[in-house]
Amino acid sequence: MASLLDMRRRIKSVKNTQQITKAMKMVAAAKLKRATDRVTASRPFAGKMSEVLGSLSGKVAGEFSHPLLDARGDEKYLVVLISADKGLAGAFNANVIKATQAFLKENADKQASMVAVGRKGRDFFKRREIELVDEYLGLTGSGQVVHADAVEIANKLIKTFTEDETIDKVFVVFTEFKTVLSQKPVIQQLLPIPKTESEVGETAGGESEYIYEQPAAEIFGKLLPKQVEIQIYKGMLESVASEQGSRMTAMDSASKNAGELIDTLTLNMNRIRQAAITKEIIEVVSGAAAA
Repeated sequence: MASLLDMRRRIKSVKNTQQITKAMKMVAAAKLKRATDRVTASRPFAGKMSEVLGSLSGKVAGEFSHPLLDARGDEKYLVVLISADKGLAGAFNANVIKATQAFLKENADKQASMVAVGRKGRDFFKRREIELVDEYLGLTGSGQVVHADAVEIANKLIKTFTEDETIDKVFVVFTEFKTVLSQKPVIQQLLPIPKTESEVGETAGGESEYIYEQPAAEIFGKLLPKQVEIQIYKGMLESVASEQGSRMTAMDSASKNAGELIDTLTLNMNRIRQAAITKEIIEVVSGAAAA
């Protein structure tokens, strides 16, 4: 049986851990508020831009071609995985990695390579049989996303996609933030930019006509790379918000579990102390009776 001193040391250790988890929860909550505000602000623009470009690219498909729109084969994939740089975030990293593994398993007949954004995803797939084309570490560790980082990643992806004609499709895997308790891994085709069947700007009387102030090729030549930048940026924002929400939940659970453990250890310590007192009383009584 553990001694009274050992129990006191264990209780003190758990209390120190509980203070750390409570502090981490408060930090995650502060970062979550800023992250969710940025996600909420980015969603309408990113969604509408994808909708408009996807619809218009289908309408002008016969007028011009662009490397970011032209469909290729279906043999070689490049997967951009956005994960966290740190742990202690519950199942956040495990879920996005599992989603990536499931996607790769479903497309086992395809040749796949990967770009890792985040240390946890990089470390996991570095030990697996998949080619790591590039890696970006330390971009989300502070809980904030810099747009210039997303631009750098997007430009590198566009360059790789346009120069390497063997790459047929580029996918991005990130965690979409829904609530503090709910985050969902999402796999989205990034390149070539998907064409949608929806008719943007359609009215009750039929389709709307679009008048281009510049040639369509010039407009799309500038907007399509921006679309890739926006989707990467949005994916990183969603990932950071999901990470902080998951970490806040995990640290809250850890603090509650530490409290329950402290109660259990305190009860055991009181039992040990009571047993020691009872033993001393018996010894005193036995000595007095013997005298």
